[in-house]
Amino acid sequence: MPTVRRYGMPPSGPNYDPTGVEYYTITDLQFLNQTILPNVKIAYRQFQPTSGSSKGYVLIPTCFSGVINTTLTFTSSSTPECSSLSQYHVIVVAMLSNGESASPSNAPFFPNPGELHYEDCINAQYRLLTEGLGVKELEAVVGFSMGGQQAYHWAVMYPKFVKRIVGICTSARTSPHNYAFLEGPIAALTNSLDYIAYKEVKERLARGEDIGEHLKEVKPKRGLKAFARAYAAWLTSGEWFRQREWEKTLGCGSVEEWIAQREVSYEGIGWDADDLLGLARMWQMGDVGRTGKKELSTLGGGVGKDDELEAALRGIECKVLLMPCRTDQYFAVEDNEKEVQFLKDGKVVVIESSWGHVAGGGGCAEDVKFMDTKIADFLKE
Repeated sequence: MPTVRRYGMPPSGPNYDPTGVEYYTITDLQFLNQTILPNVKIAYRQFQPTSGSSKGYVLIPTCFSGVINTTLTFTSSSTPECSSLSQYHVIVVAMLSNGESASPSNAPFFPNPGELHYEDCINAQYRLLTEGLGVKELEAVVGFSMGGQQAYHWAVMYPKFVKRIVGICTSARTSPHNYAFLEGPIAALTNSLDYIAYKEVKERLARGEDIGEHLKEVKPKRGLKAFARAYAAWLTSGEWFRQREWEKTLGCGSVEEWIAQREVSYEGIGWDADDLLGLARMWQMGDVGRTGKKELSTLGGGVGKDDELEAALRGIECKVLLMPCRTDQYFAVEDNEKEVQFLKDGKVVVIESSWGHVAGGGGCAEDVKFMDTKIADFLKE
């Protein structure tokens, strides 16, 4: 097996957990925008490395604002109440622009927000698996939210490599409503005064100007808090608020206290603003129907061609399990129900929960157990 290098520049926040994280370096990677970067690092963590009893490899890509050690692995070693993947060699991989793998914050000349595509992430992950870890095939790709969109892209781009995919609270194409929702938090960040100053500092540094040590530390803390505040109400559902889960389950004395906790979460991990924007813009452009096309997905909210999406879904050869949450406000159940009509071997199992989108990311222990059971059943098929 090729040598895997152990180095990198992880996020610097006080709450970032680097336990078990490894790095593989791709000597040169060509992105869809034709940028070619040397020494592109891909961060990952392995759970239950292959042994004689292993049933094979399962890949779990990170989600939006997720890092490796905040990702559900459905293994008893990581999540005691889960066991569906406990007999598999699980690899959690950080997608490009998440701050652990190559990103605007740690890789010079990295594609700007709006230039990075899911295909770039999948191509990098494929090279990690095949060149770095010697993987020949995947029993499954399991992903939540943006991780689920990556799972869909895996099925389209490498149909002979993947036996199954599990998409949790996700879709094959980002809907116009989903796109529009993201514009709110993005605008809150990019229109903040400290983000504007931050961008000016970065541009001056790129020109080689001497700006002094104090300006090098400028970060858009207010902008990141505004992003989190604008995003907060979308995470769960109206029913979640009616049930006062922020108080009953999370122990917050008020909605404001809960929102304030969301505000400081990005700083706690050490998120860079342009890393976050890189992910959000990639999410907005997500569309498996555009995979392999000369004309790339672009920003602007234009809806992709339905015939291209349907053809991509019909071309998926692996088994597909889709698990939307009934109350998810931006990855709708109806999108998965429409998608499954074009899949050769797909099914939809709905998570009946008031926890909205975060039900799929581990927000509620009961929902995690439900997903774990359904994944275990799916892997037996």
